[in-house]
Amino acid sequence: MEEVIHARGHENVSATHASTFEVTTDDYLTPAGDCILAVEADRAPADFDPAFVAACRDREAEITVTVEAGGRSQSVVGRGDPDLTFESERSAVGRTSDYVDDRTVVLECDAAAEGFGRELVAALADGAEATVTLSVE
Repeated sequence: MEEVIHARGHENVSATHASTFEVTTDDYLTPAGDCILAVEADRAPADFDPAFVAACRDREAEITVTVEAGGRSQSVVGRGDPDLTFESERSAVGRTSDYVDDRTVVLECDAAAEGFGRELVAALADGAEATVTLSVE
């Protein structure tokens, strides 16, 4: 089961945050947003199918987030949790920790923003169109 978000990069994408990565519906990004990979997302967690959300609310669920832009692609793997709400109408956040808020879509990821390949990050910083696919097993 999967959900797909279409977004775009931004000149201020730096992807240097050590514990999170984020995709936002906002149309801007300041240099302080070092976890944000893409802006102008066409969907947020509140838009996801209830069946997908239910599948992610299992502590044993394996959630994969794949970011594609500029001919580059990278996947990050984490887990679900019963406390995930998928209520945010603004941002989807992946975390290396087990912290949960309304933006969180995956926990204990094997990488944060700083772990994304620099060629992919460069494409995002050049404003490339991005596809973010979340899949759950």
